[in-house]
Amino acid sequence: MRKACLEWEWIDRVPKVKMYQEPKRRVRWITPKQAGALLNALPEHQRDIALFALATGLRQSNVVRLRWSQVDLERRTAWIAADEAKGGEDIHVSLCDLAVEVLERQRGKHAEHVFTYKGNPIRYVNTKAWRNALKRAGIADFRWHDLRHTWASWLIQNGTPLYDLQEMGGWKSAAMVRRYAHLAPAHMARHAAVVDGLLRVTSTAQ
Repeated sequence: MRKACLEWEWIDRVPKVKMYQEPKRRVRWITPKQAGALLNALPEHQRDIALFALATGLRQSNVVRLRWSQVDLERRTAWIAADEAKGGEDIHVSLCDLAVEVLERQRGKHAEHVFTYKGNPIRYVNTKAWRNALKRAGIADFRWHDLRHTWASWLIQNGTPLYDLQEMGGWKSAAMVRRYAHLAPAHMARHAAVVDGLLRVTSTAQ
């Protein structure tokens, strides 16, 4: 509408348009026990992909498109270039032991692509096998992207600061990471205790 008014001069003024309120982004995560049940229900090639996603927090596209040129097993790192990252910035991934083990199992299967099936690069993960595995594991309302939510939720629940999580996950906006803040009650409780201490000193002095 602005272009029609200011650039193309098709209309005299920009009408006021009431926008619909955007829904809040959902945060769906599963427990380690549920994750174990899901991994056990998946076929081997998908199990390794899901395990790698849970171990790194990488988005689906970055996992399935991962190339060996993006991996350094000696330094235990992987990286996603800015043009392949949703946030438009490079993502540096520190690989934990499980992530390294997954990559070691893929060695020699394909010269370029990390994750393959019967010699061909994997393109899709939201398959019938994935949906059937969810049913067998008794997990409902769960998407592949929720593996990333699960990774972030586990880190926050175990004391990872929001700023560090933002760097690890490659989120451009801090607001995107704050949606996990409610999962860190123990961390917030320490800050709340500061006020408790001050009030107790004040009440004692009176």
